[in-house]
Amino acid sequence: MSLKIATRANQARTLPPLLLATYVTDKLPSAAIALKLEESDAIQPNCVAELDLNSGSTTVDDLEIVREFAKSYPKLLRGAHPDLEDEHLVRASRLVSPDLKAVETHLAELNAHLTLRSHIVGYALTIADIVVWGVLRGNRSAYGYIKKGHLVNVNRWFTYIDETNPWLSKTYDMLNVQQKERKAAKSKEGASYDIALPDTDQGVVTRFPPEPSGYLHIGHAKAALLNDYFAHEKYKGTLLLRFDDTNPSKEKEEFQDAIIEDMALMGIHPDRTSYTSEYFDQLYEFCIRMIREGNAYADDTDQATMRQQRMDGLASRRRDRSVAENLAILNEMKQGTELGLQNCIRAKMSVDNPNKAMRDPVIYRYNPLPHHRTGTKWKIYPTYDFCCPIVDSLEGVTHALRTIEYRDRNPQYNWMLDALQLRRVHIWDFARMNFIRTLLSKRKLAQFVTDGVVWGWDDPRFPTIRGIRRRGMTIGALREFILKQGPSRNIVNLDWTIFWATNKKYIDPVAPRHTAVTTENAVSATITNGPEEPYTEQKPRHGKNPDLGSKTVAYSRNILIDQEDARSFTLDEEITLMNWGNAFIRSITHAVPSDINSPITSLTLTLHLAGDVKKTSKKITWLSTLAQELIPVQLVSFDFLLTKDKLEEDDKVEDFLNERTEWRVDAVADGNVKDLEVDGVIQVERKGYFRVDRRYEPVEGGGEEEVEGVGRGKPAVLFAIPTGKEKGM
Repeated sequence: MSLKIATRANQARTLPPLLLATYVTDKLPSAAIALKLEESDAIQPNCVAELDLNSGSTTVDDLEIVREFAKSYPKLLRGAHPDLEDEHLVRASRLVSPDLKAVETHLAELNAHLTLRSHIVGYALTIADIVVWGVLRGNRSAYGYIKKGHLVNVNRWFTYIDETNPWLSKTYDMLNVQQKERKAAKSKEGASYDIALPDTDQGVVTRFPPEPSGYLHIGHAKAALLNDYFAHEKYKGTLLLRFDDTNPSKEKEEFQDAIIEDMALMGIHPDRTSYTSEYFDQLYEFCIRMIREGNAYADDTDQATMRQQRMDGLASRRRDRSVAENLAILNEMKQGTELGLQNCIRAKMSVDNPNKAMRDPVIYRYNPLPHHRTGTKWKIYPTYDFCCPIVDSLEGVTHALRTIEYRDRNPQYNWMLDALQLRRVHIWDFARMNFIRTLLSKRKLAQFVTDGVVWGWDDPRFPTIRGIRRRGMTIGALREFILKQGPSRNIVNLDWTIFWATNKKYIDPVAPRHTAVTTENAVSATITNGPEEPYTEQKPRHGKNPDLGSKTVAYSRNILIDQEDARSFTLDEEITLMNWGNAFIRSITHAVPSDINSPITSLTLTLHLAGDVKKTSKKITWLSTLAQELIPVQLVSFDFLLTKDKLEEDDKVEDFLNERTEWRVDAVADGNVKDLEVDGVIQVERKGYFRVDRRYEPVEGGGEEEVEGVGRGKPAVLFAIPTGKEKGM
């Protein structure tokens, strides 16, 4: 079962089904109701919600949706008097009008009914209470009227239901908070989306047509988000996801599944998913038709010669083959014969058009490899330039949004449609996103994976959606950054610093604070007037966000300090131990007493808790070695894979590969780190933000290297998240 709700519609109509879906999902997790909040005034004309049932049927009427919930989950939503509950569901539908005069009489009836009653029907919460509460809370006029005290019984009942079921108000707040966040994001977009797409009054259907030959990267994300924006937000239209699966040499089902998952992660929900391979039979017939009408021919010119002839504007010697010969060769290609594999089919557009994309492009080519969806049925496959315009037209696409490098091929796109007398599609070009020192070519990225330059497609140094997510990018920040770029046609080379600075705004308010000390040359410090016995206190995990809860902080006379901090101290200097207080440096011991440049091995401090923390210039982090088990961690940072901001066409990638792009620093962290889960984002104070790539794994019985007070096990691996201030990606 899935529920779609128009978030800008009358909430007196949308809130009841949302409340029921929330209640059922909370009480019955196995119900698995998929919820989609659509930023629109209506799902369909006069329809503000849509319920898709497991049976395949769809319900759009407000009252019928509520009844379907009651029918599907009677034990949870029904009481002892279902007939009376149904009566009040009908009465509730009369309270949705925002015009107070239109609902005043019905409110008075409800007020009379609730005399001496705590529930609308019976003595426990039923669907009637949930729906009526939702209608009244969603109707601003009615809600304001009730809160002014005009309806004593309704006000009493409303308050009682609200206080005994706090999830009701939380759901209402969630709906409105999401609306506010989306509006705020739009206000930050900066880019203009008023690009005057033609004929939008006749409906808008956009499409995102990725080839399943790799994982989505940030460039694809822009294309997907722009198509989603124009289909679902700017216009209340339709978004198609179509896999351009026409090259079995590159494509895998693994990539196809990953693309679907990544789109869902980005909050993109296509209305329909299709595959170009579903149209192979039709496309083959269109190819036959083009040959018969003199618009295509078979050509066995070798690839190098063909490329040179197209550059020089010379006709192929096979251009004037007869229709019968061309059809016979096409059949040979289909059968995979020796003659067939020597040929391709070319569109008969032009020999010397100034636009080289119009110079007889290939529309069908031989490939003997099995296809991941159609198996060995086909040995010839259409090119993207042939099938894209045709399938766009067949599937009802109204506006094809394409990156600007396709501009020279737009006349070719239209030529195909005109030659086959198919409906034309409006085209809009937008600039692709380029980033400094970053490759966005799937072919080159795939080569990096094959050559072992990176760990895989989700490597945090990769510009794939999975790579930047693993690095610590949030989906909210990704959407905001891309939508800010808008559908502009201006090509720019973007800097990653702005990208990561956007992300920091999202993670800083919700990242719990932790402490870590670098293991190499860590300095043991003794506080002579420290606590006699070690102890712990509960402190906020985030000083400005109490919702994140508390953490345990240990205090004792024995603490660890970073070598870098210790080397900055002078005798009798007053410093601040963060989250504790001030202290004086009383002694400094070096590994080689006669060499002040040798590492510091120990310090002696005295607490001065009466000192003013505002007057110290050095505020350092520290860890008690007692009253907690320190957790081993690895702090991992990365740099760009390339050394040059922008590669030119004649540049060889291997000449500009960065020799070192990864650094790992061993450290120990506070005991709370043992509870961190993978994908959690934290701030290690004074060291930056990190995403947990691997959680701490304790090992029973200890390992080879055991350090007193430090947990025994595989260290947690924390990936540094850039904030826009670093030089690296």
